[in-house]
Amino acid sequence: MIRFPLRDLATLLVLGTLPAGAQSLLPPPQAVPPTNPQASVLQWIGPTTVEVAYSRPGKKDRTIFGALVPWNQVWRTGSDNATRLRVSTPIRIEGKALPAGTYELFTIPRPDRWTIIVQQSQQQWGSYAYDPVHDVLRVDVTPTHGDAVVETFTIGFGDLAPDAATMQLRWDDVVVPVRLTVDVVGLVVPTIEAAMAGDGPKPYFRAAMFYYENHLDIRKAVEYIDAAVAESPRHIGMLHRQALIHAEAGDTAGALVAARKSLAGAAQGGPELRAEYTRLNEALIAKLTGESNK
Repeated sequence: MIRFPLRDLATLLVLGTLPAGAQSLLPPPQAVPPTNPQASVLQWIGPTTVEVAYSRPGKKDRTIFGALVPWNQVWRTGSDNATRLRVSTPIRIEGKALPAGTYELFTIPRPDRWTIIVQQSQQQWGSYAYDPVHDVLRVDVTPTHGDAVVETFTIGFGDLAPDAATMQLRWDDVVVPVRLTVDVVGLVVPTIEAAMAGDGPKPYFRAAMFYYENHLDIRKAVEYIDAAVAESPRHIGMLHRQALIHAEAGDTAGALVAARKSLAGAAQGGPELRAEYTRLNEALIAKLTGESNK
């Protein structure tokens, strides 16, 4: 199971960057704004960005599904222009592969099942010109009913994991969950390898933590953390993580050396830093010495 923090993935080299020249999916501002406000939402999933741009109609005391939005008909998933979806890397939607690119997002609502349709971008208004020949992906999902009524149609993300998120369509009391997943390891490891083979700065620390947190080759994690500490030998945070990685690799002696160096360095830090790394290192040393005496 992937455990690498999202914030660290986003800062690993250039993995957490938007495509060069990428522009907003929303059209430019208008002198007279549309009745239904436009919005966009962007979510990171590991090194991947998922952006949705859409218009947000309101309930306004109307019956929504089965009336304003008919059952069993293609819906633009919002109002005005067709809703747009952009993914910066390949992803999976409910297990089905979707290449990187910009698409349009349509749906077919039903009381007990929604069809999610991802289509090649036609830059169309509404769904009146929808043609299934342009479909890239279709999946069925099961809607649920929330506890509260959502007045304005909302697309958001929840149930976040380092390699996944659930896109949620919410309106009235209906919630439609769509699970998105990313092969984070498959994307990040080749980038680490390319960086290590190149002439530029080496992301030793980030690479070490990625291998360690994701239970990859522990020997690589040791190699990278040792190189990171060699560049910053007094960095108490790196020293503590060097201890963790060496312990994971079965090198108790090396782990104790690193933990004690981190502990000694912590004594020279400010109150909060000193307290945190004293606690962390003393706990690790106690664990390691207890194990070594068994």
